[in-house]
Amino acid sequence: MGVLLIVSQIYLPPFIKKSRLTELFRATADAFQCQVPRLNGYALDQCLTKYALFTAENAERTIRQSNEGEVKEHLYLNARQIGQNIREKLKLQTLEEIMQACEVIYKALKIEFHGDLQGQIQIRNCFFSTFYSSNVCRIISSLDEGLVAGLSGGCGLEFSQRITEGNKCCLAHLLAAGSSL
Repeated sequence: MGVLLIVSQIYLPPFIKKSRLTELFRATADAFQCQVPRLNGYALDQCLTKYALFTAENAERTIRQSNEGEVKEHLYLNARQIGQNIREKLKLQTLEEIMQACEVIYKALKIEFHGDLQGQIQIRNCFFSTFYSSNVCRIISSLDEGLVAGLSGGCGLEFSQRITEGNKCCLAHLLAAGSSL
């Protein structure tokens, strides 16, 4: 396990969290073909709330315009690139390291991520679930799918339930070459 991953599990400075959130804002805005809102002068928690509102508003617009497929593809590809960059920086190699990196990333986004070595994932609490409808969540989940694909070197991610559908938690699993790991 790489030193950076070990250190990030212990402490991730707020300026790094905000920098990564800004990167996510840019990737998301690019997919929605719009501008990133002004973030200077806002604390990390305020930026996270702005991101939730920004993604919900733009996903709702996408639904009204019926161009979900195109937007989901761009969200996926942009997040996959972010995941690949993180994979390279952290030198992720094993499923355990990938799950640990996901825990760190999602914790910074106020998402309680738990993954096991069978590729099963459970989200027990999600900051965004109070902002998203189930339809918005399905669109925005393309970011999760892309991020995990980038972090893992190509694994898919499939959700079987979501908090935004009235469930107590989100459940998902990693897929490799068309089947469960």
